[in-house]
Amino acid sequence: MTLLLSSTLDRTLTQWVAERLAHPQPEWSWQLWCFEGVEARRAAEQMLSKQGIHARIRSAYKPLVHAVLEDLDTTGLQSLHLHYPLHADAAPHRFMLEAYPLAAMLPPGVDLQMQAGQHADSYTLALRYQDGHTQNLQVFAPNRSFHTAHGSSGITPCGWQQAQDAQGRTVHDAALQTDYEAAYAQALHAIEHHAWPQTEPFFGRLHIAMQLTGFEQEIAGTGETMSTPEAMHEDLYFSLLEHFQKLSGRAAGDRRLQPGQIVPDIRIAAQSHPLEQTSVGLQIHALALSEPLPTAPEGLPPAFFRPNSIDDAAFHAAQLQRAPSLAQMDALVQPLFAAYGSACQGQSVQGRPIAATYKKGSEHAVVLSGGQHANEISGVTGALRGALALAQQADSHFAYIPIENPDGYDLHQWYCDYAPQQMHHAARYTALGDDLAYRDHAPWYESALRRDAIAASGAQLHLSLHGYPAHEWTRPLSGYVPQGFDLWTIPKGFFLILRYRKDWQAQAEALAERVAQALLKVEGLPEYNRRQLALYQSHSGRQPFELRHGTPCSMQVDDNGLTPVSLITEFPDQTVVGDALVFAHTAQRAAVLAAYAAWQDIVQAR
Repeated sequence: MTLLLSSTLDRTLTQWVAERLAHPQPEWSWQLWCFEGVEARRAAEQMLSKQGIHARIRSAYKPLVHAVLEDLDTTGLQSLHLHYPLHADAAPHRFMLEAYPLAAMLPPGVDLQMQAGQHADSYTLALRYQDGHTQNLQVFAPNRSFHTAHGSSGITPCGWQQAQDAQGRTVHDAALQTDYEAAYAQALHAIEHHAWPQTEPFFGRLHIAMQLTGFEQEIAGTGETMSTPEAMHEDLYFSLLEHFQKLSGRAAGDRRLQPGQIVPDIRIAAQSHPLEQTSVGLQIHALALSEPLPTAPEGLPPAFFRPNSIDDAAFHAAQLQRAPSLAQMDALVQPLFAAYGSACQGQSVQGRPIAATYKKGSEHAVVLSGGQHANEISGVTGALRGALALAQQADSHFAYIPIENPDGYDLHQWYCDYAPQQMHHAARYTALGDDLAYRDHAPWYESALRRDAIAASGAQLHLSLHGYPAHEWTRPLSGYVPQGFDLWTIPKGFFLILRYRKDWQAQAEALAERVAQALLKVEGLPEYNRRQLALYQSHSGRQPFELRHGTPCSMQVDDNGLTPVSLITEFPDQTVVGDALVFAHTAQRAAVLAAYAAWQDIVQAR
């Protein structure tokens, strides 16, 4: 075990309030932007106000959304016309995305229009109310310049402070590095400047633990939660992937990178008062280590149903309201393996067993898998339910891999123990840190099983079930919009991706059409897609995909695919639980059964 960093930081809000109290200047009016929740910011304002100091403390994270929540009265609002800022070093829709989910926050019937404004640093809002009165506002969005690991430039949200004198003249206006930004910068600096080995993987596990002040705030009526610990997790994880891509001489976004397992562990420091400073400050630790994370015993809970037939397993799988553990998945798939055996077996990087079962029938074979990206949970249960349903069809012919990436899935379960509402993208890839579908050299570990299942079954179609964030995905310390993933930053409904060899385009098109038609029959899904697509288009200003019967579809030529056609499903499932998860894996199951049935006709006609 190597300790790369052990550091404590002073809390910016506490420090800033102390400075104002030490040098009151009551004739000045202050503003601060920081990465703190509304409760802590209001407590600080009140403390200063008691000493005659006027201050307004705002959120540097999603400043427009916080301004609408904290400063606007939407009662009787008739229309809101928003001009969002533009910047030469930001994508044209960057500030539209940062305004998400404004379109869902306003009362029904409010006319919302969003248009590009000036190359500036503020949103401009024009509001009209039903009684005829109007209001105009400007909302400052503080940003600073930054450079990515691969050298491109951009702007990213940051802390800021301003002061005006009694005549309203600005006497201070400058960026201020906050504790939140400093924690990120210190962790990156320590890791980037460590003497890593010359070849991949660089470590077994890189564990970055932080105890920070921060907030998690639900936005009523939208299903969205703003979370600074989650945002830090996302930014650290993907920023480190970018660093190690550069260190290896790889291109940005290369999914073959095998740095090792990166594990951000970001938690909000316990406080009994919103302005309390923890006794040891804000803690940051970065360790490179090889031993496994502490986990709970891997047995089944006493009340867990132990199916003894495929029918029993199918019934129980349909009720799952949380992602099952690896042990629970083993119990649920056992009837399939007992009936059809194990067609191929393998082992994960961390030594977990992984297997596929194969039901041979008279129909055209299909390979079905879940859990390639282990934090995409509806695909795991949807694939399970699809396999159990296919098994009950006498002539069905398929191979089934329950969880392709068990190491990532185990990490996801560990995260869920303390942060069930977060996206956990650090659990997305394998313990080597790569995407198993892109692995291009031995040792093959998990990635061998997909090839073996395709070879054993002779399948020409692979159904790979996936998910994506069910709420907004941001990287607020490196440009806000996740680099390379801007299509997935906000939900847009149940999405289909068809990848196919060029001479199989007609079959892929027919498959997309048949599956999209079948999804119209899933109760509630057409309305769900319409709502999400409307919100997506309001805040992205684009639609870079086609719609088939209301389902977003992307068609992609891939002459290097393991099968002539692959159907990848994408349901916004990360963090969903309860009835929402049941709805998600029900839609996934429907897609599996529709694709399997359609494929029998499509291949027969080829």
